[in-house]
Amino acid sequence: MNDPRPLVGEPLSLDLVNTEWFAAGRHHDLLADPTSVAEWLAGLGLDSHVSSGTAAAITDRLSKTRAAIRAALHDPADPTAHRALNGILEHGWRVLSLDVDGPRELVQVADETWRIPWLAAADLLELLRAAPERIRPCAHQDCILYFFDQSKQGQRRWCSMRTCGNRLKSRRHYRRTRS
Repeated sequence: MNDPRPLVGEPLSLDLVNTEWFAAGRHHDLLADPTSVAEWLAGLGLDSHVSSGTAAAITDRLSKTRAAIRAALHDPADPTAHRALNGILEHGWRVLSLDVDGPRELVQVADETWRIPWLAAADLLELLRAAPERIRPCAHQDCILYFFDQSKQGQRRWCSMRTCGNRLKSRRHYRRTRS
């Protein structure tokens, strides 16, 4: 798949949030098109959880999960965002066990259409537990993408230096040289 998104490779929760973006003044939403959803899930290796009969339900649940994650990232203190995210997490749980191969962890869901959304919501909790300060929105005013800053110094500001970082630097340079 030739992924059209300006930012790829983020942890699952942020990758889900980043299925919606703006480019060249246009709104893009991978969850609006079932083919794009299928390609996105295939790119993540999660397409085996989707059948033709469950695709619409999974897409709907992914949209709700994306909104809940975005709300929790936008305002971490918002109780409404907490309730929305917790509502998604209520659809599944982890089962820990020990067998001859060592510790195991299985994700259980009452309804398979909640597996991927649950995994995304649980992933956000893991990121928040590990390093909440490293989850950031892009610093460009017109960008709605989020990233997990894995830079050594923890000073990353842009979803992509190639796109958002350069756009802002170009504007600043233009203003300085025109003054």
